[in-house]
Amino acid sequence: MMNARTLVVIPARLASTRLPEKLLLKESGKSVLEHTYEAARRAEIPSAVWVATDHPRIAQEVAGFGGVAKMTSPQASSGTDRLAELASLHPEYDLWINVQGDEPEIAPASIDRVARLLVEHPQASVATLATPIRRESDYRDPSCVKVVRDIHGGALYFSRSPIPWDRDGLLAWPPPEDTPPQCLQHLGIYAYKRDFLLQLNQLPPSRLESTEKLEQLRFLEAGHRIVVDVIDQAPRGIDTRDDYEAFLSRQRNG
Repeated sequence: MMNARTLVVIPARLASTRLPEKLLLKESGKSVLEHTYEAARRAEIPSAVWVATDHPRIAQEVAGFGGVAKMTSPQASSGTDRLAELASLHPEYDLWINVQGDEPEIAPASIDRVARLLVEHPQASVATLATPIRRESDYRDPSCVKVVRDIHGGALYFSRSPIPWDRDGLLAWPPPEDTPPQCLQHLGIYAYKRDFLLQLNQLPPSRLESTEKLEQLRFLEAGHRIVVDVIDQAPRGIDTRDDYEAFLSRQRNG
């Protein structure tokens, strides 16, 4: 089934707003970026893992733990743009998987799953994952990006707003365990076809993307199909010092 040549790329910026230089934090003995890299290497389908960056300190960190770093343009506005830049130079890979650098506990199985998902849906340009929202506070939190799917698993819309909107107050919190997910949180992992990435620079920023500050809306608004699979749960990425402390605690406790 998996004849596509597959690559994981971890876009990595040095700057971060809520937790400065978070990818280089290494109170566990390894940097956040190295943990993420090692998790990606444990996936079975990809044949290689690269880090895409524009900063020499990130490249130096990657070289230090024996990884592969690729320098990309400082003008790249998103991680997807960094993948597109590399895709234009490397036709040897058909399937490109974008893994966020601040996901040190990402499950290798999730990487394999999103790769298979795109292969199994040849009509889609992009594949991604979501997980059920189990707390009303997350449902209403703008930093928790929500996605609504059609009956075939295609994304209808992504939003920072609570969607679908509970007009009649019928949603139960926490949701019953024996019912289908009521609301879904989008997870920041993507698989792209190389042909789609090569077209990316022809897609101008869209109205919806500018309004919600979500780049995947540019793809939807241009008519590209995004297929979304649902996994039971996903580890939290590292955005704040509290997130990092919780990660360190889990590392210490095994």
